[in-house]
Amino acid sequence: MLLGLLASACTTGDLGRPRPTVWSQVIAPEAGFRAATARGEAASYFRITDDEEQLRDRAWRFIMPAHERSYFQREVSNLASYRILPVAAQSSAISDYFGGLTAGAYASQASRYSRLAEDTNADRLLIGPFRANAMRVVAADRVRMRALEGSALVPAEKQDPALARVIENEGLILWVCERVGFRIESYRYALANLVVEMPSREAIRAERSIMALEAEAAPLCKLPLIGTFGGEAKKPVVYKG
Repeated sequence: MLLGLLASACTTGDLGRPRPTVWSQVIAPEAGFRAATARGEAASYFRITDDEEQLRDRAWRFIMPAHERSYFQREVSNLASYRILPVAAQSSAISDYFGGLTAGAYASQASRYSRLAEDTNADRLLIGPFRANAMRVVAADRVRMRALEGSALVPAEKQDPALARVIENEGLILWVCERVGFRIESYRYALANLVVEMPSREAIRAERSIMALEAEAAPLCKLPLIGTFGGEAKKPVVYKG
């Protein structure tokens, strides 16, 4: 049944995320809430705001594997996005993208370099909107926490879910920062191995695209967060293939 539900979510909606279905809107969120709670993770039953929903939609691209041919990894990451699986279940092998990039038939070596540059540029263009969205969510969470602490009208039973929502939001931002770092390392691995296997002048364009992505990603990992995970986003880690 689970496989069938996953298959039904393959149609693409806004920002690349699957279109809303009963699975994505009802079953998966409830299953994720229960699974996260069972693992001892913060989970809130509060309805999400418009900005929080958009943040999750924008995060989805970066959480997923960079290449669509990474079929198994995509399913794992999709389940992790709903919190049904823990984040640690995702692959940390930077060779995954290169495997997807070089699988199948291509007209020429230039097409592989072109696809690498296109994927890198697409990421770069989407980081700015995600960062702006994240800043709005963090600002709203600061208001949430001030209202929670300063109003006697808010019942005590809303304190834990309010804090849990702040933790969820901040955790998602940190997760995206980490996966963007993973993508950059994956792109660099792919470029190095393409040059070894199929040297081409197109490598210059791909290299410049990766450098531009790195420059755009740097401010994302320096956002001043509230501090539920220790404040500023951590510097992306370096992965091993």
